[in-house]
Amino acid sequence: MVPNPHDSSAKARIIPIMSEQDAPRPSDRHVQSFARGLQVIRSFDAGHPAQTLSEVAARTGLTRAGARRILLTLQGQGYVQADGRQFRLTPRILDLGFAYLSSQPLWHLAEPVMQRLAEAVHESCSMAVLDGAEIVYLLRVPARKIMSINLGVGSRLPAYCTSMGRVLLGGLPLQDRHAALGAAPLPARTAATLTAPEAVLKAIDQSREQGWCLVADELEQGLTSLAAPIEDRSGRVTAALNISTHSSAPREALLAQSLPALRQAAREISDLLRRTGH
Repeated sequence: MVPNPHDSSAKARIIPIMSEQDAPRPSDRHVQSFARGLQVIRSFDAGHPAQTLSEVAARTGLTRAGARRILLTLQGQGYVQADGRQFRLTPRILDLGFAYLSSQPLWHLAEPVMQRLAEAVHESCSMAVLDGAEIVYLLRVPARKIMSINLGVGSRLPAYCTSMGRVLLGGLPLQDRHAALGAAPLPARTAATLTAPEAVLKAIDQSREQGWCLVADELEQGLTSLAAPIEDRSGRVTAALNISTHSSAPREALLAQSLPALRQAAREISDLLRRTGH
């Protein structure tokens, strides 16, 4: 599978504006120019695939001179190309994400298991990891389109209102769980979305106790998803596996037929990780 760093229909991510005065000072642990280079890369997204120098400077909080130096450096390394006044990322930027994926044993071990699961339950199957208050998709086996959001490898979704997010948050120590939920707002994606931190924490605790999570209509109206944890050899929840279906499907049938297959697949991937020493 080829990583897709863009989510073409999800809302554009807002890059935090940071002035050069507010940026962390250089030290033996912080290379400021490198951090600013990453800011510039992150300023390009589905909503801003091409930007002028002024736009990059405005979205990152850098001066025009600082943004220009970074863009020219990225252009010299082949990660950015210029078309008149417009700058855009090149396909070489995918190398950065692929280096992470190719180094993950999960990426190599899970796909055959996920293919079998998707064929068995006739539903889409995904795997994600936690990054702060968001989940990041590592693998996805689509069966049919049931979401308006176009998901691919590298896509991000909020953890608080997704089944995989709640499973992954449930694998954190309590203090870290609170910190993750407090790191970002909890907006209502639909009328069913849990937005009170106490309610979300209760749902996470329930998922943690039962070993799986079901979320219906909270991320998107009409979408139901089931998730189960993937654990490494130390018992730490390192990823989550889910299947997604339309909410019109009877919940009792989903729990009776699809949940056992999902949990078995998650255990199989966990066993593969343990056997390979991860």
